[in-house]
Amino acid sequence: MEATVAVTPDQLPELLLHVAVVRPVFLWGAPGIGKSSLVRTFAESLGLECVTLLGTQLAPEDLIGVPQIVGDRSRFAPPETIARPEPYCLFLDELNAASPEVQKSFYSLILDRRIGNYELPEGSVVIGAGNRATDNALARPMASALVNRMVHLHLRADVDDWLKWAALNDIHPWIVRYLVQRPDHLWSPPPKTEAPFSTPRGWHMLSDAMHSCGDDIDDTVLHVLTAGILTAGHASAFRAYVKTLRHAYDLEAVLKGDLGWPRDPGDRDLLYFLSETFRARLVKDLPGAREHLSPSLGRFVIRVKAMLIELAEISVECAQLVIAADDDGTPALPTWFLIEVSRDLPRLAARR
Repeated sequence: MEATVAVTPDQLPELLLHVAVVRPVFLWGAPGIGKSSLVRTFAESLGLECVTLLGTQLAPEDLIGVPQIVGDRSRFAPPETIARPEPYCLFLDELNAASPEVQKSFYSLILDRRIGNYELPEGSVVIGAGNRATDNALARPMASALVNRMVHLHLRADVDDWLKWAALNDIHPWIVRYLVQRPDHLWSPPPKTEAPFSTPRGWHMLSDAMHSCGDDIDDTVLHVLTAGILTAGHASAFRAYVKTLRHAYDLEAVLKGDLGWPRDPGDRDLLYFLSETFRARLVKDLPGAREHLSPSLGRFVIRVKAMLIELAEISVECAQLVIAADDDGTPALPTWFLIEVSRDLPRLAARR
């Protein structure tokens, strides 16, 4: 199912508070963006125990139970995992990854809140969750009868929400500071091949590993960890960022002229990271029209042109990265600035 309207993790609890208490909810979202933890946190906020059933690990009898003889008749006895006397939150994780037979077993539980003679206690809530087929995750088509039994919410990763959560959950400060600068690296689409990709869950795992290793973590170890958790580009950029922290080598120092661009071939990952950060700084600070340029920004533009020449002397590729268009071909930097760069850089370079 494709999202038409998506919600952020910060918006979800309020929605669940009003909807999940009256109707079953199904939460869609990419792997690793926090669906399960958000549901557990919501259940805790209501004072309910969260009972999780994994659709991929269930058979129909795990829900409807097995027959038992009562008097001269038989009846199905639902498992004690479900048949509880007190209200609780029933979390059906990976529901759309379950077999069609298991999905059918959920029909009456989801719509009528009943299995056989057992009825969920008053005050219980039912929430399902699953990945989308486009996430290259295990996901089976959900029958229309099941789709129509639930309210569907689509969750998206949101860096501001995640950073708020990170501040309260001991996420490694290097990771927090990095994602403040590169919020676009919090999440990446799942690849079509079996390769690591960046998710909020992945950054959390990396944080745990880094805390365990300590701040003197060797670059080789950091390389292994990041390569096994993040996309290749994000892993390289994060390692370069850590190098800037350790050597007090940041873009501000280069902008002020206190430091030059790193020239050592062994620092090529650092040069690439600084180039990307430089590009992000220009996208943020340069106005869309030249007439909106203040005197201080005018001086900044002069310095930027000089820095681009210095960067091109070391790596034409990195200099091109700074002024390149976005992936869809849309210019990332203002047109007036790109025109000035193409006009002035050859003349400025000749002076040098």
